[in-house]
Amino acid sequence: MDYQAILDRLHKDFIPDTAMGNVASYIPELSKVDPLKFGIYLYAHDGSSYEFGDSQEKFSIQSISKVFTLTIAKELLGKELWKRVNVEPSGTAFNSLTELEREKGIPRNPFINAGSIVVADALLTVLDNPKKDLLKFVRKLCGSEDIHFDESVARSEKKHGYRNKALVNYMKSLGNITNDTEDILDFYFYQCSLAMTCDQLSKAFMLYANEGKHFRSQEQVIDPQSVKRINAIMQTCGFYDEAGEFSYRVGLPGKSGVGGGIVAVHPQHYSVTVWSPILNDKGNSALGMKVLEDLTTLTGLSIF
Repeated sequence: MDYQAILDRLHKDFIPDTAMGNVASYIPELSKVDPLKFGIYLYAHDGSSYEFGDSQEKFSIQSISKVFTLTIAKELLGKELWKRVNVEPSGTAFNSLTELEREKGIPRNPFINAGSIVVADALLTVLDNPKKDLLKFVRKLCGSEDIHFDESVARSEKKHGYRNKALVNYMKSLGNITNDTEDILDFYFYQCSLAMTCDQLSKAFMLYANEGKHFRSQEQVIDPQSVKRINAIMQTCGFYDEAGEFSYRVGLPGKSGVGGGIVAVHPQHYSVTVWSPILNDKGNSALGMKVLEDLTTLTGLSIF
């Protein structure tokens, strides 16, 4: 497969346009990002890599980080985790409160905000230093020590994260939160502020395209059964109320973030990251969705 030729065609065919949508503004720091940034990085199973554009520039990965925290929590807690969070598609916005009331404080899945906050609470219980441990884990996955939290983004989220404060306090009132809510939100906001490049994200997500093995050393980091479960949740829940659309158009497990990043994996083939900060009305990268749809069309391959 001539991936570079395919990426070159995508680079030619797709150009960021502010008419496609808007950058995230509910976190003020994210609104400062140049909306016309555009990059892609594809890491293939054979160790080759392909890229164009702003693939080496760091951006706030936001909800993509939820895959990393879920992975750690699942490894440490096993089936106990699923007593506190479900694995069903939400069908509502990522920060919705309505389902929590109906389902007595148990979030629909670990990728909506409420679900990831429960995962953060679980990690606070079992880890002495969750922030440090998360950085260590992500650095290991992508083979780079140059992974850090963006302090300005974390501060911006803390200052304006009223919706997340409502979510954690509501779940606390219903008995599904154990630790101090401020401590949980501090960790949650920092995890979302992780800054990474398309290059780093694609290499880290090879874990989910390589049966739980490290992309470089081939060390078995997590069990293949864990990969199966996490990929399934990405497939059905990785794009909130646009998960069905992504499955239909792209046909790969993936995860988006309001920083404009989308990571998708084709098991035993590749991991690919697209970054374009302009979001559609569902909070997913407008251009990223289109590019990945054409990628699987041009390769003729998806998981289906």
